[in-house]
Amino acid sequence: MLPMVIRFPAPLSPGDTIAVTSPSSGVAERHRARLNFAVSTLEERGYKVIVGNCMDGATHVSAPAPDRAQELATFLTDPTVRAVIPPWGGETAIDLLPLLDWDAIAAADPTWFVGFSDISTLITPMTLLTGVATVHGNNLMDTPYRVPDGLITWLDIATRATGSTFTQTSPDRYRSAGWDDYIAHPEVSEFTLNDPGTWTRLDGSVGDVDVAGRLIGGCIETLCNVTGSPYADVPKFVSEHAPEGLLVYVEASDENAFNICRHLHGMRLAGFFDHANAVLVGRTRAADTPSLTQHEAVLDALGGLGVPIIGDIECGHVPPYMPIVNGALGHLRFGGGENSLAQTLA
Repeated sequence: MLPMVIRFPAPLSPGDTIAVTSPSSGVAERHRARLNFAVSTLEERGYKVIVGNCMDGATHVSAPAPDRAQELATFLTDPTVRAVIPPWGGETAIDLLPLLDWDAIAAADPTWFVGFSDISTLITPMTLLTGVATVHGNNLMDTPYRVPDGLITWLDIATRATGSTFTQTSPDRYRSAGWDDYIAHPEVSEFTLNDPGTWTRLDGSVGDVDVAGRLIGGCIETLCNVTGSPYADVPKFVSEHAPEGLLVYVEASDENAFNICRHLHGMRLAGFFDHANAVLVGRTRAADTPSLTQHEAVLDALGGLGVPIIGDIECGHVPPYMPIVNGALGHLRFGGGENSLAQTLA
């Protein structure tokens, strides 16, 4: 059987509609000024923005699970909506997985679905189940930031046509601690990148890396809970969509090295890394332990794969952010004077 192609949404154009909904955590009143500013950033670029009803920030979820699932599915299947983005992640987006009509989402014209952190719980299964590309990238509240040289935003990606290729490189600096105060400074748009740092080879091998594969991955703490389930059947995805193998990317949010080690072991046992040609690991500020660092946790779980493992990629919770398209063809180069990730929407 010939592999099925990945389907990429049509490129965004001024005048298109972008929908905002919170499949996980909503926005408290104290952060509404930032939300409004982020929405205005999209409107200033010529997009129409509609904000859904599932936005309440009083608790850890924006609305009951059936309401969140219905609103998300409505936006993803509405032909007038060309992109869907949450304000940020949260904690329990996993409760939407059995409530979404995945067949209807697969049958609809593809819509860009963007996000990271807890939103990995939804965008990665969406690509694995439907073959529709999604963007693991900066959420709405991060969208106003101007990105440093070497990186692009999810908006830059979503405006590109199927078949196009773009390349990102490390800006060689990141934010080592803290976060911007959206309450005191809701219109902040400049990253504080105060520490030098670039990509690191973790697997101990020497020599240049030049490897390709379909990109798939996301946040370790959320994906570990669905790996091996029908919502994250990576071997099936490979057989249907990725005969060339995978470039798997993962990133830790805030759990310590022991927990990340256990999570990665579980994901490996469930087949998440079976067809990896290389593994990309996001930079993290999550805690080491006295006997195990975050880098060592990765190697403990994944070192036996026998593939290149490149760490400190800008694809996680540490600013700045490098968007990665689930389902795109990735081409990773490391060494020889070029550290880059090219992505082709094909």
